[in-house]
Amino acid sequence: MENVSQETETARVRRYGDEAMKLFIRGSAVVLGALSLGLAACGGSEQPAGAAAQTGRPGGPGRGPGSTQVVAVQTRPVENGRIARSITVPGTVEPIRTVGVNSQLAGALRTVVAEEGTFVNEGAVLATVDDREIQAQLASAEAAYELARATLERSERLRERQVITAAEYERDRAAFAAAEAQRDQLRTRAGYATIRAPVTGIVTEKLVEAGDIVGNQTRLFTIADVSTMVVRVQVSELDVVLVRPGDAVDVQLDAFPGRMLAGRVRRVFPAADPASRLVPVEVAITGADAQLARPGFLARLTFALGARENVMLVPASAIVSDGGNPAVFVVENDRAERRHVTTGVTSEGRVEIVNGLQAGEAVVVAGTNNLRDGSIVRVVNPAAAEGAPETRSSTGGL
Repeated sequence: MENVSQETETARVRRYGDEAMKLFIRGSAVVLGALSLGLAACGGSEQPAGAAAQTGRPGGPGRGPGSTQVVAVQTRPVENGRIARSITVPGTVEPIRTVGVNSQLAGALRTVVAEEGTFVNEGAVLATVDDREIQAQLASAEAAYELARATLERSERLRERQVITAAEYERDRAAFAAAEAQRDQLRTRAGYATIRAPVTGIVTEKLVEAGDIVGNQTRLFTIADVSTMVVRVQVSELDVVLVRPGDAVDVQLDAFPGRMLAGRVRRVFPAADPASRLVPVEVAITGADAQLARPGFLARLTFALGARENVMLVPASAIVSDGGNPAVFVVENDRAERRHVTTGVTSEGRVEIVNGLQAGEAVVVAGTNNLRDGSIVRVVNPAAAEGAPETRSSTGGL
């Protein structure tokens, strides 16, 4: 009996041990499962505290209504002003007229007193031709003229006394006229020996030197009238219809970068080139600006076409694309409001706003890449930054 009791007690202990082990294993599995779920939930969203403060919510910086990011931007007010579509066309500076000076007398050049770049007034001596032969012929013609004049005077007295016939008188009168013409002709030819400037201007070419033998009509000099400089350019038929004589034109020379000269349309040619459909337009530069523009300089002419007055203007940097539709960010109460606009002419870094804005509203011109509709902004404009940095923000700044 005692052995049976011991065996029964041993079996009972084993059974209790097996049940305890099963309960322990089940409890451990539950605990391990809970720990796994907790680690999975924490491990996927774990991020630095600083990043959470910047993003405000998962998915990106400042993209949700709960974002606390403050974006620094620059703004400009919407202004009323003038704008025009502009075109820029290159051309070459030329004097308003260029005159060639030719020799009208054959012979050797005794002197040449003008050089390239010499400014000469009308009538100034440029060169002289050896005229000794002409002067000798002129002296003979002067003597023949005096003889013919004295003969005619004697014939007039004799005719009054009816000593000579009318035919003899007419003969002496004709001889006097011929002698006078010969004298005047040689005087004119002798005058050609002194070569003078036909216009006031600058000598741009000197083609001879003293001692050269020149013939009749040999080119000696070229003189440019530089009181007015012109630039002749080719303008498209689509644009030339908006160009009128007297219109102001901005002229920029490559020789003087950054300096703008004033020009005016002098004339618009009446016909277009049939092949290119381009119309010549001549622009004049006068006054002090004409002294800067030398012949041969490259000029770039900017024509203002279809000018519009008193329109709303914003900088081109304020325009952002919204699916192909232009928009701007307007700052109100330290928040950026994305607003669709209708644009017009774009020129010189400014855009005409036809609809969507009011004059005086502040639009963002720098910092738009980080903006979303409703973003909190801090306005930092260059004018305020020149002294102590001046900012404003409803959140107290960054």
